[in-house]
Amino acid sequence: MFNFKFPKFIKKLGPGLITGAADDDPSGIATYSQAGAQYGFGLLWTMFFTYPLMVGIQLVSARIGLVTGRGLAENMRRFYPQYVTWPLVILLLAANTINIAADLAAMADAVKLVIGGPRHLYAVGFGMSCLLLQIFIPYERYVRILKWLTLSLFAYVGTVFASHVEWNTVIKATVFPETIFTSQYVLLIVGVFGTTISPYLFFWQAGQEVEEVRVKHNTTYLNHHPQHLGTHLKRIRIDTIVGMGFSNLIAFFIMLTTAATLFKAGLHDIQTSAQAAE
Repeated sequence: MFNFKFPKFIKKLGPGLITGAADDDPSGIATYSQAGAQYGFGLLWTMFFTYPLMVGIQLVSARIGLVTGRGLAENMRRFYPQYVTWPLVILLLAANTINIAADLAAMADAVKLVIGGPRHLYAVGFGMSCLLLQIFIPYERYVRILKWLTLSLFAYVGTVFASHVEWNTVIKATVFPETIFTSQYVLLIVGVFGTTISPYLFFWQAGQEVEEVRVKHNTTYLNHHPQHLGTHLKRIRIDTIVGMGFSNLIAFFIMLTTAATLFKAGLHDIQTSAQAAE
């Protein structure tokens, strides 16, 4: 008999769910907002293509971290020559630094929009807060905080249902999209795929799987207890499928929200998440 226990199911979710939620960061929200504002419902179909691709690459990344007990960067260092590893790591470092800076700036803009004040001070405050939380809060407690924070993304779902969306039009545009082969259209498709399937997510989920094993056992636990590997792989599969589904669902509703509001109002030039909020 089928016996589904929701609290137990939620407890199993971790790195996959958090990684999926992290994909809907301020820079990603800005891209999805641009897609909805410029092309209405015309790019909703992209989420049905990014989802299986995300699940595939994140599953591989998570399994590498779990089985080896090391993150992707450490595995690259061990198995690839330095002339391959160093350029990749430097590119990742540069991309992550720019991405984090953009996210902090967007968060600061959002606070300024609500209460006013100096955006630079807010950006520094957010950066220091994130750093201190990671240093001083134990991993298990920090993970619980992040899992609860993922619920805030459902605000985009609620906004859609308050926007009087014509669902028949949405379904038709999603299943039978009208493609516009212009440079701007193609560029935005690349942007949507690029912000959804981001390299830092590969490293992040692999690293989180290493932490999960280290906290509960140790990083070489599965080498000595291979009989437990199947249980962990099943957890990773469920966690990743749900987490990436959550990520794409939220991205879908962000595009849907801006399409139903900004595009409908003729506001097509959206560059940041703060502009979309205004």
